[in-house]
Amino acid sequence: MSHHADGQYDYGADHARLQSSTPSGGPPPGGMPVHGTTKPDGFTPPRGTSLPRPPVPPGAPVPPRPAVPPRPSAPRPVPPARPVPPPGRPDASPTWGSGGYPLPPLRPVPPLPPPPPEPNGVLWAIMPFLTLGFASPVTFLYAAAKRGSWAHGAAAAGYGIGLVTVLAALASGNVLLVALGTILLLTLWPVGTAHAFAVRRQVYPRRAPRSHSNENAVEYAKYRRNLRADARAIAADDPALAHELRIGRPDVPRGYDDGGLVDANHAPVEIIAALPGMTGELAERVVAHRDEHGPFVSVEEMAVDCDLPPAIMPQLSEYTIFLP
Repeated sequence: MSHHADGQYDYGADHARLQSSTPSGGPPPGGMPVHGTTKPDGFTPPRGTSLPRPPVPPGAPVPPRPAVPPRPSAPRPVPPARPVPPPGRPDASPTWGSGGYPLPPLRPVPPLPPPPPEPNGVLWAIMPFLTLGFASPVTFLYAAAKRGSWAHGAAAAGYGIGLVTVLAALASGNVLLVALGTILLLTLWPVGTAHAFAVRRQVYPRRAPRSHSNENAVEYAKYRRNLRADARAIAADDPALAHELRIGRPDVPRGYDDGGLVDANHAPVEIIAALPGMTGELAERVVAHRDEHGPFVSVEEMAVDCDLPPAIMPQLSEYTIFLP
């Protein structure tokens, strides 16, 4: 046994000495363990030392490794939704809004004015009562002119003759005539008032129920027509400015609302095919002729050169523009 100078046991030195002195195939003396052997009973290695692992014999099954749980895959990012062409314009090509360009803000549609109050004719009918019947001729004369009614005109004439008779009787100075004139006046007063209220709905009929959604659609269509007229004026006065504003090009990002115009000299075939009355075949014919012979001057020239149906000419005239 080997000891250090301080009296401690040196296991490593004795182990190396025993290995060198042990013959091949024989057990080591003293029951000391070697590589590939098990330690004897009651043997405890000194503190701070470890025995080597026994070698795995060839052909022995390898214990399976513990399964590693799969790592959760991160969710794929969802691409942003592509912008959709705003309403009121021709259907845009698939390149609408490509490149991440935001859609330009549209010019706000002016709100519809509130509907005017419906006159009910009460003030008109009460005028004979407020004037002691003297306004009856004027009241029914207005009704005759407003409705084109001969009956109202005859009533106005009758009340007028009655008032003239009353005034003549009151101015005569005769007591009997004055009494008769007063009685006639007191008769014309309530009769004219009752007559006016009786025909009030003939003069001021009730309006039919209004469809606000239809009125809004009509006003919006007129508003878009005004936008197209403004854009045509810009194109006629300053074509360079029209190109900069991209009038007639709904397929590219822009900030000017032209009301749905399409520049037949520069728009792609998909935009031209979306015009009212046009088809894909007609649009390809227009683009092919434009690329071969140059831009068009007017819708009439385009229709003649490309053999377009005459029935679609009014619609094309409304929505096409021809910038140089």
